[in-house]
Amino acid sequence: MADKNKNSQIIVKLCFKLLPIQILLAAVPQLNGFTASLFASNSVGAEAMSAIALFFPLQMFFAAIGLMLFGGATILGGQYLGKNRVDRTRGIFSLSVGLSIAIAIVAMAALIIMSLFDLTGIFTHEEVVRRYLNQYMLGTAIGLIPNFLGQLLAAFLSLENRSKRTTLASVVYVVINIILNYIFVVVLHMEALGLALASSIGLWIFMLIEAQYFFTKKAIIHFSFKGIKFGDLKDIVRIGIPGALGNGYQTIRGIIVNELVKHSIAGTIGLSAFATANALLAIAWAIPTGMLSVSRMLLSVSTGEEDRQSVRDIMKNMLIRYTPIMLGIAVILCLLAHPLTLLNYSDTSSPVFTMTVWAYRIMPFCLPLGVISAHFVCYGLTMNKTILIHIISIVDGFVSVCFFTWLLLPAAGINGLYLANVLNGVTSFLIIVIYSVIVRKKFPTSLNDLLAMPDTFGVPHDNRIDITISSLEEAEEISVRVQEFCLSKGIDERKSYFAALAVEEIATNMILHGFTKDNKKHSIDIRIACKGERVIIRIKDDCIPFDPAEKLAVINSSDDPAKNIGIKMLYKIADNIKYNNIFGLNVHTIKF
Repeated sequence: MADKNKNSQIIVKLCFKLLPIQILLAAVPQLNGFTASLFASNSVGAEAMSAIALFFPLQMFFAAIGLMLFGGATILGGQYLGKNRVDRTRGIFSLSVGLSIAIAIVAMAALIIMSLFDLTGIFTHEEVVRRYLNQYMLGTAIGLIPNFLGQLLAAFLSLENRSKRTTLASVVYVVINIILNYIFVVVLHMEALGLALASSIGLWIFMLIEAQYFFTKKAIIHFSFKGIKFGDLKDIVRIGIPGALGNGYQTIRGIIVNELVKHSIAGTIGLSAFATANALLAIAWAIPTGMLSVSRMLLSVSTGEEDRQSVRDIMKNMLIRYTPIMLGIAVILCLLAHPLTLLNYSDTSSPVFTMTVWAYRIMPFCLPLGVISAHFVCYGLTMNKTILIHIISIVDGFVSVCFFTWLLLPAAGINGLYLANVLNGVTSFLIIVIYSVIVRKKFPTSLNDLLAMPDTFGVPHDNRIDITISSLEEAEEISVRVQEFCLSKGIDERKSYFAALAVEEIATNMILHGFTKDNKKHSIDIRIACKGERVIIRIKDDCIPFDPAEKLAVINSSDDPAKNIGIKMLYKIADNIKYNNIFGLNVHTIKF
């Protein structure tokens, strides 16, 4: 039976189950960005790439606002699901959807005005680049509403285990984008407007495919004006804004770095090389972004459950699996620098070719460091570590890159900017270590030390037991272990007996009826926590959905009073029973 290692295995299994769709979701806009860069560099010119680079700070600003709503809503909604408050999760979803649409409309109006009235002189005085920038802004404005809503809808689809819909939407988006780029840029010669318009139309199709599910009867989470509580806005912003600050700081960083590069020896050619490499590296960044999205959802539910062990296992998975994976990808990208550059520039003797090659040789090593930094920011958000979040956000998002770019650019040229991004990741990790030293009063020698998890979070280790079972024999033996544990924590005999009975009943039902429905290997994760005089039982499994309340309704309508007497008894003896299906897992919470 069970132990922490088996709990860790369940977390790892869930992480890699959710990971592919989250990577795909993060990669889709980046794939389309790379597609746009290919059409821009080959069919429009280097000036179009410069325009895209100049627009990057504004993209980061919009991403910051979106991340504030998406991040805050996902974490808060996940925490309510962890507490079995589906009604509150629906309210969070509805409020965040409404706010996303309203903010997108305002941003769209601002971009349209700037482009139509040629107000982009603050970004560049080069006439050709500015013309392309105006075109790109206008086309991008059309897609802001689905851009804001896309990730939000995808996150809530994942919570309902409906990721296949996001996969379909993503594939359609990629195909549509390639086709429209060819039509608008190559056939119709719409230049930068065509680049942006292809992406915007694709985003609308992507969002509509996702949104359709939330209007079906199958949807547990759906939009409802009645469920909206405007008081939740404060919590969404409170939770979401620290993480979004990183993108906000990157907006300022982008403006400063663009000015530093433009006035250096690299000039606008350096910006073109940087933007070209970024377009492809953004696809690679989709992998750590997907990793972070999975961890964010799991951390939000785990903190809602106050599950210390699962929080630790999620962060451990990041360090020993995610980070080495990204290091391997960084090495591969470095070795492929020359052929990757040939995708955009065929003249190997040109300065922009050389600058782009070095970008591919240096910048990929930001990837493993970025995984660590982003996960600790996410961990800080769920654990309300405000000081840590703000320090990492401002240093990682702004101070470090700008400082190292200013320091290295005169001596190393555009390579100074590439090195600055890598050194930025090193600086962020040092901040995490220093924070742990300050909180724990010692140098961290373990993951527990590095996390500096508050002692008040969750149930102390001595007052809980985690058990994983995978056979009927183990289910039949578990009641004795649960009862002995409860008695040892001062719980009275009646509650201890009922708690043991409840665990055995649910576990046995799932093994008999859930394990046999397919040919997959299943397990049941059980946690018993004693808080004062209360016993809280949480049971998770990866079998087919099983809601005991629905089962009870069927039983009560039966003519056989003795049928499934165990379920009937469970509802009579427990103070409270709640069920949810999260990420495709059955989650039962029983309180005595």
